Amino acid sequence: MATQARARLLSTAEDLFYAEGVRAVGVDRILSVSGVGRASFYRHFASKDDLVVAVLQGRDARWREWLRECVDARDLPPEERPLAVFDALAERFARRDFRGCAFVNTMVEAADRDSAAHRVAAAHKAAVTDYLDQLLTDAGYRDHTALAHHLVLLVDGAIVTAVREGTTEPARRARRIAAALLAAERD
Repeated sequence: MATQARARLLSTAEDLFYAEGVRAVGVDRILSVSGVGRASFYRHFASKDDLVVAVLQGRDARWREWLRECVDARDLPPEERPLAVFDALAERFARRDFRGCAFVNTMVEAADRDSAAHRVAAAHKAAVTDYLDQLLTDAGYRDHTALAHHLVLLVDGAIVTAVREGTTEPARRARRIAAALLAAERD
């Protein structure tokens, strides 16, 4: 059972890491903003790296549930559901606090592919790929696994481009490319 201190640490760290970056935010800042003491921090986390991993694991579960709910809420036939992912992204890009993908950002900061944070971020991307693979399978695409990898490339590209451009338009452009790719697979 998580304590209130642990929950405050996780929430504070997630907000600060996403807004400013993992490397830019130290334990002292997290403690100051969260109001949690150092001894309590170390009762819950052996290190900042352990906190980063816990933050990413929680964000992964919430983000994938959010995506699933966004796609499901559109109540579309199976063949249209893969494209709904890009509609959900457009909604996300419109948020004032949008700073890209926390997982891509973490992989850039934790360039060591063997680090725990990098592995958790990569696992998130694999889970998103699996979700897209399932949507494509349900829609009847034969080459669903390859298509899922193509769509994740479009998702990641749209996210990075949205950060650069500061608009929702990259989600719409990626959606159009994805629609053309899926149409070509139907022919």
